Amino acid sequence: MISTKGRYALRVLIDLAKNDNGRYIPLK
Repeated sequence: MISTKGRYALRVLIDLAKNDNGRYIPLK
């Protein structure tokens, strides 16, 4: 099972891969 945090992290990684234009979204 994937925890909610894991799903969120996966989503962010996919989003970064899609929008690979030099922008960065810092996670805290």
